[in-house]
Amino acid sequence: MVVVAHPDDELLGLGATMNRLIQEQQVQAHVVILGEGITSRTDKRDVELVKKDLEIHKKNIASAQASIGYQSVSVYDFPDNRFDSVDLLDIIKVIEKEKSQFQPDIIFTHHAGDLNVDHRYAFQAVITACRPLQGEIVRTIICFETPSGTEWRASNDPYCFIPNMFISVKEKNIEAKIHGMESYEFEKRAYPHPRSPEALKIIAQKHGISIGSDFAEAFYIVRHLA
Repeated sequence: MVVVAHPDDELLGLGATMNRLIQEQQVQAHVVILGEGITSRTDKRDVELVKKDLEIHKKNIASAQASIGYQSVSVYDFPDNRFDSVDLLDIIKVIEKEKSQFQPDIIFTHHAGDLNVDHRYAFQAVITACRPLQGEIVRTIICFETPSGTEWRASNDPYCFIPNMFISVKEKNIEAKIHGMESYEFEKRAYPHPRSPEALKIIAQKHGISIGSDFAEAFYIVRHLA
């Protein structure tokens, strides 16, 4: 199960990895998108003001899903870049419900040190919803990086993203990720922005070089119960 704060985070974080695992290992993947991803772009949160954009954004999710091939998605409407304005418990309850229905072995989510407040709340909610008590079904929690968020944390901050797991991917998996990102009309950017097609490929090449591969995505294992 992949738990993200906004539409497009699922692509940015592990789009190529999902594509590879689904194609090669027949992994069943379910994506949970917690926030609507649009309303922070206006001075005040006004859903009616951006109603048309929200509808387009949700349609873009389906196009991105088709590019990657994951089987199912649940979309919620927590306020964009304002997760700290709602009770954390409300987000936890959503994740607990989704976890109960999908029964995942592994959850991928945001890194705790991301600059974006919604990313940090998503991480905290996942950790809380998956307390390692007897009978807990989630055995592994893994964080991904989110270009244009993770890398902008201050370099001297102890919560910087330092990956301890890399997953090698092929160029076709990266192309699927890029194609999926291009589906998001409000999120795609031109180079040298970190979300641009060129930058996403360069990031994957950088991680690939770290492990002697052409391309890779980087992760941080938070917990693994053997």
